[in-house]
Amino acid sequence: MRSYEVMYVLNPTLEEEATNALIERFSGIITQAGGEIESVERWGKRRLAYEIDELHEGFYVVTKFRAEKETIEELRRVMKITNEVLRYLLVRQDS
Repeated sequence: MRSYEVMYVLNPTLEEEATNALIERFSGIITQAGGEIESVERWGKRRLAYEIDELHEGFYVVTKFRAEKETIEELRRVMKITNEVLRYLLVRQDS
């Protein structure tokens, strides 16, 4: 397994329960495939560098984890089709 970090920006208009549900959903994808979550940092609402879908803020989350390549492909697929995710960036950490 390799180490990865994913930062994603959620729609800031979501209720706290919906935000928590999305974070749990993405963490669940990793753990169900045998990955290990190292940390989940909720940065909260921050100003975006540029407007996305007429929004000026986003709810930032950073997750560090270890997983296999197949897990990464599934996580990317799900994030891409989830409307509440404004942007995401997934990078492999050098060990």
